[in-house]
Order: sequence, then structure tokens, then C-alpha cells
Amino acid sequence: MTGRFVGASLVLLLTGFAACSTVTAQDDASLRARGKQLFTDQGCYGCHIIDKYGTPIAQDLSHLGSKYRVADLEKWLRDPAAQKPTAHMPKIGLAEDEVRALAAYLGSLR
Repeated sequence: MTGRFVGASLVLLLTGFAACSTVTAQDDASLRARGKQLFTDQGCYGCHIIDKYGTPIAQDLSHLGSKYRVADLEKWLRDPAAQKPTAHMPKIGLAEDEVRALAAYLGSLR
């Protein structure tokens, strides 16, 4: 009886983990999609370029995710001058959820 209980518990536990990872993957995809939309809505393309979309005035962001962690991108988006005092990028008035979404999108660019 104990063996069956442990086995059944393990199956339920693994099923729960699988469901959580599916939801997380969907949430991540949704967050990145929102970030991509924010890139356009906030006018980031006015200075930056991603895969030939935008204006090449500032850094090309096409592969930004291979250079920086999402946490670092979030810090940058909150206050660029605090990260680099000579930064030309203005501080954008983003809500915290928008910072996370835009950083998730930029971090996905490899």
C-alpha cells in the first residue's frame, strides 16, 4: 500500500510540474510578445534597429539577448543613466510590468 501511495504521489507531483512548465512557457511567450509590441509602441525603433527594422542611430539590438541577462536589461530600461552616466538613451516612463515585458523580448533576441 505504501509503495502505491508513493508512486501515485510521484505521478501527481510530476504532472503538476509539467503543467506549471507549460503555463510558464505560455506566460513567457506572452510576455515577449507584449515586449515586442512595446518596442514599437514606445518608439524604440526611432533609434534602434532589430533585424533591419528601425533606424540605425543607436545600438543594433538584434542579438542583445546573447550579450546581456534579462535582469541587466531591466535595470537599464528602468534608468539608463544610472547604469551608464554618459548614456544618450532617455529614461522612458515604463511601468514595472512593461519593463519586464520589454526586457524579456530584448533578452530573447539572439
